[in-house]
Amino acid sequence: MMKKIFQPVFDFVLFSNVFMALCAVAQGLVTFYLIGSKPTAPVLWLLFTSTIGVYNFSILSTKPPHPEQSQYKRVRWFFSHYQLMVTFTIVSLLSLIPLFFLMSTESRILLIFLGLISFAYSIPLFTLGGQKFGLRNIPGLKQFLITLVWTMSTVLLPIMQAQHFHLTNISMRDTTILIAKRFLLIAALTVPFDIRDLFEDQQSGLKTIPVALGEKKAYIFCQVLLAGYVVLLFLFRNNGFNADFWALSITVLLAGWLIFKSTWEKNEYYYFFYLDGVLILQYFILIGFNWISGLM
Repeated sequence: MMKKIFQPVFDFVLFSNVFMALCAVAQGLVTFYLIGSKPTAPVLWLLFTSTIGVYNFSILSTKPPHPEQSQYKRVRWFFSHYQLMVTFTIVSLLSLIPLFFLMSTESRILLIFLGLISFAYSIPLFTLGGQKFGLRNIPGLKQFLITLVWTMSTVLLPIMQAQHFHLTNISMRDTTILIAKRFLLIAALTVPFDIRDLFEDQQSGLKTIPVALGEKKAYIFCQVLLAGYVVLLFLFRNNGFNADFWALSITVLLAGWLIFKSTWEKNEYYYFFYLDGVLILQYFILIGFNWISGLM
């Protein structure tokens, strides 16, 4: 009985990209926390609605001929609720208009840049040999663009807004290090999704990292990225081995373990809930470790 009630709600949160939007909000909160700034509501709302809008738009713009026959439950669910998802997407994108004008001038420029990349990623803007393609079809560019947009929106945008309102005095050096660490984490978490889609990408000619390196080397590549994160965390720790250091380290170790376990046989819930959920869990681990540290 509980499963019948809970499952539709869970599927909606997961497959409508609400959960992914919460991941973006959580990463924005991580940034605000690490730079010692009070979170600003417009930034968090913008991260939430833009993630839903962009992700849903990407799915809508790449609708397969027969989505009801897709091997992926996410695709079948999404297009079985087509009208709801179109409405949801339009409302999310329209809500960005007032939020955009609440941002600083520098943040608006960044948002326009990220918006152009996000939509060019999915829309087939270019033509070559009679075939249309988008930025995602350019070899090696898919993962880089996803990681870049996530890093800039969840790190640089909160920092720029916090600096605009004089809520932080973070240096350029610390900003660069924070961007580099987040880039490595996001990049590592995106690869398993491409490993899952390895056969389909090979068939469609999409040159992802797993297609180029192979499945086993792609898993090793993920662990190398996370190792790089830990190295940066160790080399540029501001206050020694404090609660932030241990919280972030544990998050990376957890991500590494989940990636190691993410073979292609895993169902979609594993990827969209457990793997992506690391981005939310990181914030709560940070809060938890600092709360415990404050009690000692």
